[in-house]
Amino acid sequence: MYEFSAFQTTNMDISLAKVISSLLLMFVVFIVDFGEGQNGCAEELRCGDDGPAIRFPFRLKDRQPDQHCGYPGFDLYCSDENDTVLELPTSVKAFVQHIDYKSQLIQVTDPDNCFPQKIRGLHLSSSPFQFNEVNNSLSDYALFNCPPAEYEDYQDLIHCLISSRHPLVYAFPSDKDINDLPIFSCTKMYSVSSVPSNIWDSHLLELKWSEPKCGRCEVKGEKCIFKDNSKKFETKCISPDKYRDNKGKSTSIVIIVSIFGSFLLALVAYAVFRVYHYDKIEKENQARVEKFLDDYKALKPTRYSYNDVKRITSQFAEKLGQGAYGIVFKGKLSNEIYVAVKILNNSKGNGEEFINEVGTMGRIHHVNVVRLVGFCADGFRRALVYEFLPNDSLEKFISSVDSNHFLGWEKLQDIALGISKGIEYLHQGCDQRILHFDIKPRNILLDQNFNPKISDFGLAKLCAKDQSAVSMTTARGTMGYIAPEVFSRNFGSVSYKSDVYSFGILLLEMVGGRKNVDVTVENTSQIYFPEWIYNLLEQKDDLRVYVEDNGDAKIAKKLAIVGLWCIQWHPVDRPSMKVVVQMLEGEGDKLTMPPNPFASTSPTRVNVSMPARRLNQELEVILESE
Repeated sequence: MYEFSAFQTTNMDISLAKVISSLLLMFVVFIVDFGEGQNGCAEELRCGDDGPAIRFPFRLKDRQPDQHCGYPGFDLYCSDENDTVLELPTSVKAFVQHIDYKSQLIQVTDPDNCFPQKIRGLHLSSSPFQFNEVNNSLSDYALFNCPPAEYEDYQDLIHCLISSRHPLVYAFPSDKDINDLPIFSCTKMYSVSSVPSNIWDSHLLELKWSEPKCGRCEVKGEKCIFKDNSKKFETKCISPDKYRDNKGKSTSIVIIVSIFGSFLLALVAYAVFRVYHYDKIEKENQARVEKFLDDYKALKPTRYSYNDVKRITSQFAEKLGQGAYGIVFKGKLSNEIYVAVKILNNSKGNGEEFINEVGTMGRIHHVNVVRLVGFCADGFRRALVYEFLPNDSLEKFISSVDSNHFLGWEKLQDIALGISKGIEYLHQGCDQRILHFDIKPRNILLDQNFNPKISDFGLAKLCAKDQSAVSMTTARGTMGYIAPEVFSRNFGSVSYKSDVYSFGILLLEMVGGRKNVDVTVENTSQIYFPEWIYNLLEQKDDLRVYVEDNGDAKIAKKLAIVGLWCIQWHPVDRPSMKVVVQMLEGEGDKLTMPPNPFASTSPTRVNVSMPARRLNQELEVILESE
């Protein structure tokens, strides 16, 4: 589905690995001693001479790229001025002043000296850090904007929020009786929950963390590191001497080689090279994803850790579906907000599909496009968090002949119109044109009111609005919905009209109540179903068994005619999505039948006007060969 260049293990590599394993078993004594230290991780770092000491569970991600140098969520980095920076949800930056590893406390300041200005965007529920309640109890507050010269002496005056628009800003405890507060001339701005009382007048905040429990190691004068082979991010204490001895220890290998020693050595060297090369590529992919996410922060989706993902999905308790590129689980952000969490397979692609989908969907804000709530990029583990749509996909309601699943023609018309408006927005409504390349019923999700939303942008491409064609190295999409020009340039150039073709097939499936049949050598007696619909229209027959009155028949006919216009073989003969929207919004009686694309009409166009069944077979051969 995703065609990106990345190192892949070939069958030859697998066979070679088996040969090497056998030879090693026969001729090699392989003695390995892995130290318990964390190779490549500095014992202690600082951003500046006066900066706090940085050691596990924290890591400086700009100087320690290896994830195992720190605990998930404890990433710091150095600013250009050598300040130690901690990024809190959501994209709230703070300068680290002091870290108490024994008490597991961290003191931070706001670079702008105004934490009250950022408190609304600070969501510590998705962070390993929480407010320290020992010295300051947590309370709820309401912020009021008041006229000048009335309450200057009130104790909770917030000086850093004062401006020409807000002469005086006060924070009043929410648990106090409103009649006891001097706010009769004031206007409420907003409320905040569970914040320390000193946040309004202090430039220093004290945060605590509960996991990992490294304080017990610090108290004993020991070092805190990850447990060996732990899959749950468990830690253990280790003596400083043992830590230093093991930190630089390398794997010791003793090889006793028989008569085939030189040959065996060459095989081992080749295998080591392949492993090294694969590891290097994986690290480059991870670095590419991290760089993209750093550039992407301005778009403001929430970034979750892998622990957050497990918490949101209740340890992946409810599975919604599975595809070739990941598994989708149902999750819950709160008691009222449900999400769908797509866990991407580590073995697919090189990070490009993740960057593609997050980057594309961050540009999109439309009622007929699924909203990206957030994402996770925790090392090699990546996930996408979408809004949850309870009615599954459109495929469920058009591929079955069960009348209990039939939504009615007016609702089908509304769904078709919503999808067309969503695609039209992708083509014209953003700064750059977005080509989806995988429009199909499974990628159209339905909300509680059966309003359609386009999903799955893993194959999307961006291009300028005035760009008439896009370059593609390989075909992309799903068989049955891919436009002919995507396979062969003999049909024309690949452009936004390729999405129009896919949408046309989708419309015809909605009308025919059946999927685009898989026309193979074994079932060539079946008629290609778009051609079947065209023949029914020419013969003025009913298009579907569910057409009960003339009004329904008009809707079915309109959807069919629009679909047939969209699947014309040559892109230039297809309408734009803007015209498609107008056709679907207009009266069906005014639509004219398109040319018949299913029969040969001209010797000069024999390659694109061949019977549809034979064309579909040839496209399958092309796809398999690529």
